[in-house]
Amino acid sequence: MRGLERHSGTAYALLRIMTGFLFLFHGLQKIVGVLTENPQPEMGTQLWFGGMLELIGGTAVMLGLQTRLFAFLCSGMMAVAYFQFHWKFQMDSNFFPIINKGEMAALYCFVFLYIATRGAGKWGIDKS
Repeated sequence: MRGLERHSGTAYALLRIMTGFLFLFHGLQKIVGVLTENPQPEMGTQLWFGGMLELIGGTAVMLGLQTRLFAFLCSGMMAVAYFQFHWKFQMDSNFFPIINKGEMAALYCFVFLYIATRGAGKWGIDKS
């Protein structure tokens, strides 16, 4: 299995690219209305700002452009999303992500935090 280490740069680049790609689709749903029947949020609302960060931040992370900054912002946004919209500081069974349906927000939060510490890496515009 140690032979896999030589592919760690490629694996990380693919993680960064796919994370950004999947995240930007959340923004496309909210801002453009792609692949959803939900109404778009009003401009200037918290959901609108979240959708814009998903769209712009996801694209930037995918491309490896200002990766550390956008990954850090996306990580923070996902932390807020988890606490505000999923957990809601309830100390009952809703404490657990599998119950409050916040597992994707928590996972995105920590994946983006990891990306913020590593930068663009291989195949990124930043070349960091």
